[in-house]
Amino acid sequence: MLFSRRWKATIAAASAVMVAGVWGQTWSDCNPLHSNSCPPNTALGMTVNVDFRRGAVDSFIASGGTPTYNSDGVSFTVSRPGEAPQLSSLFYIMFGRVEVTMKAAPGAGIVSSLVLLSDTLDEIDFEWLGADDSEVQTNYFSKGQTTTYNRGQFNPAANNQGQFITYTVDWNKDRIQWFVGGTLVRTLSYDEADGQYPQTPMQVKFGAWSGGDASMNPPGTVEWSRGPTDYSRGPFSMVVRSAVVTDYSTGKSYSYGDTSGTWGSIRSEGGRINGNEGRGGGITVTASAAPVATDVSPTVPVGGIGKGDTATQTGWPWEATGTDGRGSGAIPDGWRITPDGKLRPIGASTVNTPNPVLLFGPFLLAVATITCGRWN
Repeated sequence: MLFSRRWKATIAAASAVMVAGVWGQTWSDCNPLHSNSCPPNTALGMTVNVDFRRGAVDSFIASGGTPTYNSDGVSFTVSRPGEAPQLSSLFYIMFGRVEVTMKAAPGAGIVSSLVLLSDTLDEIDFEWLGADDSEVQTNYFSKGQTTTYNRGQFNPAANNQGQFITYTVDWNKDRIQWFVGGTLVRTLSYDEADGQYPQTPMQVKFGAWSGGDASMNPPGTVEWSRGPTDYSRGPFSMVVRSAVVTDYSTGKSYSYGDTSGTWGSIRSEGGRINGNEGRGGGITVTASAAPVATDVSPTVPVGGIGKGDTATQTGWPWEATGTDGRGSGAIPDGWRITPDGKLRPIGASTVNTPNPVLLFGPFLLAVATITCGRWN
């Protein structure tokens, strides 16, 4: 009796969508900078700790390829042109902390990425280039502005392909901090961002792709990723063991009070912006002084697979599949996210309870993911 008429209606609606022939076209342009009617973002409002060694969880949706799971965690493998496997959270955080324990993928031109991305194209990045296992690129963008590419740094991350390292982004209204294995490698203050500070609700996305594929990317992207990619040397795999995500705000959803794109304009339904700040647990810091970082060339390109536009400014080819969880309805009404990242009916046990994504597969996703925005 868990699945009542509401779920029957969901299946019927999804079937109608499929019959209408619009599968893969379930998202529409909606950047809150340009519209006052964008659907709200599903809020996390808590902390989730996901151990991918135990398998997939339905609060993260795959696209761009098929991640695989084993005793090491979830693997994102690139073995041929066009593969860009990734996981995207169904939820958003409004300020918060993201910790991902992972190994980066090897290979010239292969890029492993951890990205926080908002509907207004605010962005905070970690990106690893497979040609060098000694460093990681940190970067940020605001409102998709790419007039300059001088915001990036390369920071030390020794042996990042050979061992699991925990990478952390800690983001609040005053500053962003990037940590590598507990070492603070970079801090960006609000004032230092010179009006380009990310400050709107973010999804969490991670995966791997080939920036070095000259047949699918512009020359600038191939050069930045230290390609070209030689697929005969693959396959190339990024492996994520676990992810801990803390939302520093509370509530059910986040919406934009106006088109300014400022954090003060964000509204929380049933909660409070910054309501969780300081409650997410401390970060273990083994060094507070950032090692010397090398600035990235100001010509880091806009890329993307076969396109001139992209969501991430360094070129990650996020695919518009309609399954990336953007918009309202990503989490069905009457369901909740558990602390281990699973979807369960409100009031139900976390043990042996069916979940909607696994039961209904693409039918549910066709309805449950109302997404926004074309990357521009």
